[in-house]
Amino acid sequence: MKYFSTRGGNERLSFEDAVLTGLAPNGGLYIPETIPSLPQDWQTKWSNYSFQELSHAVLSLFISPTEISPSDLQSLIEKSYQSFRSKEVTPTIKLTKDDGKDLFVLELWHGPTFAFKDVALQLLGNLFEFFLKRRNEKLRQEKEAKGEKLSETEKHKLTVLGATSGDTGSAAIYGLRNKENISIFILHPKGRVSPIQEAQMTTVLDSNVHNVAVKATFDDCQDIVKALFSDKEFNNTHKLGAINSINWARILAQTVYYFLSYFSVQRQLSASSSSFREIQFVVPTGNFGDVLAGYYAKRMGLPITKLGIGTNENDILARFWRSGRYEKVGEQSQGENNATNPVLGSSDGKQATTSAGGVKETLSPAMDILVSSNFERLLWYLAYEDAAGSDNQRREEAGSTLDRWMSAVKSDGRVVLPTSVLELARKDFVAERVSDEETIETIQKYFSSKSNPYVVDPHTAVGLAAAEKIASNAGISDTTTQIVLSTAHPAKFSEAVSRALKNESNFDFEGEVLPGEFKGLLDRPRRVIEVEKPETELVKRVIDRVAEEARTIPSTSAINASI
Repeated sequence: MKYFSTRGGNERLSFEDAVLTGLAPNGGLYIPETIPSLPQDWQTKWSNYSFQELSHAVLSLFISPTEISPSDLQSLIEKSYQSFRSKEVTPTIKLTKDDGKDLFVLELWHGPTFAFKDVALQLLGNLFEFFLKRRNEKLRQEKEAKGEKLSETEKHKLTVLGATSGDTGSAAIYGLRNKENISIFILHPKGRVSPIQEAQMTTVLDSNVHNVAVKATFDDCQDIVKALFSDKEFNNTHKLGAINSINWARILAQTVYYFLSYFSVQRQLSASSSSFREIQFVVPTGNFGDVLAGYYAKRMGLPITKLGIGTNENDILARFWRSGRYEKVGEQSQGENNATNPVLGSSDGKQATTSAGGVKETLSPAMDILVSSNFERLLWYLAYEDAAGSDNQRREEAGSTLDRWMSAVKSDGRVVLPTSVLELARKDFVAERVSDEETIETIQKYFSSKSNPYVVDPHTAVGLAAAEKIASNAGISDTTTQIVLSTAHPAKFSEAVSRALKNESNFDFEGEVLPGEFKGLLDRPRRVIEVEKPETELVKRVIDRVAEEARTIPSTSAINASI
């Protein structure tokens, strides 16, 4: 299996090179040359597999055994999920609503940082380390054959660079802390992530972890990261690696829980009903990576109906499925100031700005996204399906089309896609927008349920509210069962949850919601580097300085610096 850029070109990479490279040199994202089909007997053979067994089965379809042997892959998987608090890794629970209908919730937050991104980033961290160790062992053997020793400066190393709207940063740090020959730099907008999320990142004092607080928005942080990856000289010097959801390995890892949940729900349904049930997954998303994993599972052969997308008031995705316009700001927002006041300090995503059409600050801040970076991968498949000619001609046309579309988004802030492309997109997806008011109402509704009281974070609430809208507006059949992805533990967004449930006398956040791991977290020592302006050169200086200090002086356990 080889991987190529969504924006065309002749480059074909192995899985290892695609993972270590992250972003293609031409700005595109790596996708597999083909999407493999499931084995004929997958429904019977895989039906009782554990998460780890399913992970091995699915990943093996995309990773050649000559790249990672079956035994090594199994070891990587076992190591990646041994710290999860649930034996199932990502359990699916049934909620019986007050109207008597069943709804399922796929809980993705049982990893070390209590967010869905742990599922992918625990594996990605171990893949990085595995590949580097193997490359360095090969170098060592070559040196020994010549009677030489491998020096520290000759070793393959990786500088992992990312920007976070909250959860990616902490999950990446926990996945890469203390990894050999890897250093990690995470940029976050200073003062614009939730207190818990900031503490989860900055209290990790391992010498290879570097938190960079930029006085800027998440948009600015993301732009700096992209600029550094595009700087060939800087990239070659520091050997940059990507941990944001542009990295293909993250998408691949996330496909697994769609299969696990599918089998779990089928077992639970068969125990109570003999009739066939169609499955629909509904995903709260901003950057499109989580729902894209479901799309790949569907393309592989998982028998599910249209994937549901739930967005908050930053609704670029919902607007696309409504109009075919992929644009940073909707027509109704042109010339308006979309900024809103901070929501009880819970914001951790792209921040509201004072400029017209800025990102709205919402109760579900991890989805406060202006542009969905992973959407480009779906657009390639849509462009390919809309093209004519042979397979090679369609691939070439899709790459050039994507390059043109993404250039328009960058220069003009929008691109209007052909009606034929929109219709193709509507075959596999349906999208709904959820307001903050609806988010609050949904948190209240599920907590006060008479049959299954359940506390949800605001992002999960967006998914639940979107599921209800999809069931009503899209007219799904009575034989369809919905599974909503729950992306974060409610304690990660405590202020938003507490606001919604402030009038509930039986709500006990400290006693029933707050995990023991969070207690005292805000009081622990921190290490963070502050950058005063959203300028790429300033962040370059930080990385250069840290790299030089690592070569010349011992690392310290707790420092604060600014630049």
